[in-house]
Amino acid sequence: MNNGFHPAQPKFIGAIDQGTTSTRFMIFNSKGLLLVSQQEEFEQLHPHPGWHEQRTQDIITSAERCIDKGMTEFRGYGYSTSELAAVGITNQRETFVLWDRRTNEVLHNAIVWTDTRTSALVRGLKSDEGASSLSLKELQSISGLPLSTYPSAVKLMWLLREDENIHRVYMDGELMFGTIDTFLIRGLTGEFVTDSTNASRTMLMNLHKLEYDDDLFGFFDLDRKKIHLPKILPSSSKFGVIQYGPLQGVPIHGCLGDQSAALVGHLGFSPEVAKNTYGTGCFLLYNVGDRPVISEHGLIATVAYHMPLGEHRGPTYALEGSIAVAGSGVNFLSNNLSFGCPHDIDQQAMNVEDNGGVTFVTAFSGLLAPYWIDDIQGTLFGVTAHTQRGHIARATFEAVGFQTKAIVEAMEKDSGRKIDVLAVDGGMSKSDICMQIQCDITGIAVRRPKMQESTAFGAAIAAGVGVGLWTDPESELRTAEIMQMFESDWTEEMRDQKFRRWNKAVEMARGWV
Repeated sequence: MNNGFHPAQPKFIGAIDQGTTSTRFMIFNSKGLLLVSQQEEFEQLHPHPGWHEQRTQDIITSAERCIDKGMTEFRGYGYSTSELAAVGITNQRETFVLWDRRTNEVLHNAIVWTDTRTSALVRGLKSDEGASSLSLKELQSISGLPLSTYPSAVKLMWLLREDENIHRVYMDGELMFGTIDTFLIRGLTGEFVTDSTNASRTMLMNLHKLEYDDDLFGFFDLDRKKIHLPKILPSSSKFGVIQYGPLQGVPIHGCLGDQSAALVGHLGFSPEVAKNTYGTGCFLLYNVGDRPVISEHGLIATVAYHMPLGEHRGPTYALEGSIAVAGSGVNFLSNNLSFGCPHDIDQQAMNVEDNGGVTFVTAFSGLLAPYWIDDIQGTLFGVTAHTQRGHIARATFEAVGFQTKAIVEAMEKDSGRKIDVLAVDGGMSKSDICMQIQCDITGIAVRRPKMQESTAFGAAIAAGVGVGLWTDPESELRTAEIMQMFESDWTEEMRDQKFRRWNKAVEMARGWV
């Protein structure tokens, strides 16, 4: 099916990449080569310790500005809007927005995935497990997610208890809930929809049926009849047609949560492919095929993508390990401790032979997979009069490496398979010293593609598949073949000794909250 496209007509695919700290708009050609790239950062709000919010107007404005500048660049190359076949959207997951259906008013700032204001609520839900209709194991078996501050549902539960206006709209049966993909699609097209990769992160969707689940609503004491939820669609669907601006008339034909998009952008369509994305946080996804694997070792089961590829029309699943602090740890050194820009921090790390005995447990928002510890805060160990900035910089990179190692070990136990190569992308992956440290700590070869915009590229692939521009992207697109490899000469004894020291630091950092 060619969806009306003439083979000789040049076609391009746009991608809106709405991340935690910035929004991007990119355009790729039919060979998967990047033609246009624009980026707009926006303000992060931290009104109290552990809280993280964003103004919804900042999110949509940043997207509109990127699109305006990107389309100006696109037209400057002699192309027109009519040559864009479709747009794909990828977004920060778990972050959500609430509206009043009667007025279309946004009722609160977006609550961001890193927000940990629900720590006490989560501890209460865990301690009251016997009072619920679902055990914690049953909860994870249905949703794929362990109970934590991470998913959207527990944050929604907190808001309904703490915000009188939101509770009133909920009791009136007029509360609308949507993750950031839904917010953007509704703002651009008027449609109220989501895709299964994003819905799987709310903790309200049955991972096996790809439908909202009454038992999950019951666990969080939510009345499903009082909340309006977006329709769940496959990742390569027609989500709507953009109604205004330079993309007016262009359909949105792809939608993926950001980490799913990065896996697709690495052409990770085969089982046993693993990728690690280093953004604000760090996210390792491992393709497990067409059936979910519910983790016994602290990982998340999630929808990797739901796209018509060959004869396969159903969803593909992944195991995921999430690290709350990756690039944000570098930003902390830069903004809070005046270490300079990321390039300066790289240089400082390279100027020392090792960490000088320093271990930095970067638990600014607790520790996520596979630890799931919320009674912990960021802690520096081993600081002496000898300690230099480079030691702390290296320890910050090592913190990501050690948490990745813990996730890899859990994935290998859950899947029964060994991970041999890790494909990487995201801001921190551009650092040679960080990737070498990652390789040394895990003992796994690191593969860094030349084209680093894997997340946006994944959204573009989903849209391109949706309109029939690509039918077999794994063979039609070869951008992932140009790469740099990192390998380690560490012994297993060195690796184990350093990992034991890290785990000791994690245990010592607990109990501060």
